[in-house]
Amino acid sequence: MAVLGMTIMFSCGVVLAADTPSVSSVNTTGNGSDYPELMNGIRERAEAQTGKKWIEPADAVLNQRREIEWARYLNVALNLPDWVDLGIENRTRFESVDHPWRSTATIGGGRTDSQVALRTRVRFGLGGNGPFRFLFEGQDSRMYGDETGGFVNNTTVNEWDILQLFGSLTAENVLGSGLRTDLHFGRMTLDFGSRRYIARNDFRNTTNAFDGVHWQIGKEKLWRFRTFLVEPVIRDDVQLDEQNNKFLFWGAYLENHQIPWMKFNTFYYGLNDQTPQNENLHRTYGTYGLRLFKSPAMSEFDYELEGAVQVGRLGQVDHFAYNPNAQVGYTFPLPWTPRFLVLYTYASGTRTPGGSQSETFDPLFGARRFDLMPTGIFGPFLRSNISSPGWRLIVTPAKGWRLQLKHRFWYLAQGNAVNGGILLQDPTGGSGNYLGHDLEFRVQWAVSQNLDFDVGYDHWFKGSYFDRLPSSAGLPAGGDKDTDYFYVSMRVRL
Repeated sequence: MAVLGMTIMFSCGVVLAADTPSVSSVNTTGNGSDYPELMNGIRERAEAQTGKKWIEPADAVLNQRREIEWARYLNVALNLPDWVDLGIENRTRFESVDHPWRSTATIGGGRTDSQVALRTRVRFGLGGNGPFRFLFEGQDSRMYGDETGGFVNNTTVNEWDILQLFGSLTAENVLGSGLRTDLHFGRMTLDFGSRRYIARNDFRNTTNAFDGVHWQIGKEKLWRFRTFLVEPVIRDDVQLDEQNNKFLFWGAYLENHQIPWMKFNTFYYGLNDQTPQNENLHRTYGTYGLRLFKSPAMSEFDYELEGAVQVGRLGQVDHFAYNPNAQVGYTFPLPWTPRFLVLYTYASGTRTPGGSQSETFDPLFGARRFDLMPTGIFGPFLRSNISSPGWRLIVTPAKGWRLQLKHRFWYLAQGNAVNGGILLQDPTGGSGNYLGHDLEFRVQWAVSQNLDFDVGYDHWFKGSYFDRLPSSAGLPAGGDKDTDYFYVSMRVRL
């Protein structure tokens, strides 16, 4: 906890330093009337990489803009030129969950597991809006309070590692066509489309990264085509992360926004993972998908339909799986601008584990917090072997505030095994398929681009599946009781 305290103190200290002018820059001979003008100058310089003054960092076309856009007060504090991108981000999150349910849990009897997740990122880039750019981003992810046998693996811990290290080349007007093209080579993080299948993780404490090449070409705000060939980075809790030439990932993605009421994405991802020692776990998949959507607007319906089909081989057996997702929303012209959505997600599972066909959908490198449930030390369900209808209500009571209420029901799609986050299986087949339902309340407050808070509570009403499980399934003592998950996080960016 001492390290946690030092990190928070360091972050707060830099905030004060960035917002406070040096003694030599303040008019000490007058009445201090230059101070407001000085502070406005500092703010304007710090916001040079935001809004209409956006100065693209090297990863601007790779990742969500909201994840990399904030006022660079550290640049101003060190009096660096605009073509230098220097930033620090620290997120501290307290998490608490009770009644462990995973078959791998080492604590049971209804005990509460409380942990603190600390994630710190440091980025240094060169190039500004020039054609040649460079970016280094380091990340340190740690957990505190897990000594009693809590949830710790490479989704929560990854100490002192290289998250991004790449160079890029940009041409704004290819041969006078008005098209822009970008080439990236090195280690990078990636967001594609809805982020269901490839994402730079924002809620999870560790982050997916890839070594290889990414290329895109397109017309701004109308369409773009992206393709990549990479080796996914294999995370290690303590040692430096590595890649393996027996683990390849490649694909192509087309985005088209020319029709506002029917924007579409279409994609193909290829995966060849021969790294497991057990040859039955070798994966050779092709994932083909389509996404149709309309963005939310006042007094209008919006929608998103996205589906993917996987074909290939898992070990020595054929693999065929699919994942349809649907949501329809409406934004009401009322105070707080309420938006109500109806949701449904289905991800196929294997009817007979160990049989002649693999049917469990592989979520690849996607995120699930935005549409399924919180992850962290909670997150029992992956985008595998689930059938989940639900609804969500979103309101914005004031600028920077966002409140959400979500309710989802959870069923096994096929078979009797809960995959991924739970690792339970009923060999008798008598437990049914009802996993329960969860009710989640979330509050987000963005004080500014440099400081935000996120608080959430999720109550999982466990279903009859857990009441009927035989002891051989490995459910921890007390794991059949309802689970409460609570978190509160603060993020500081400089």
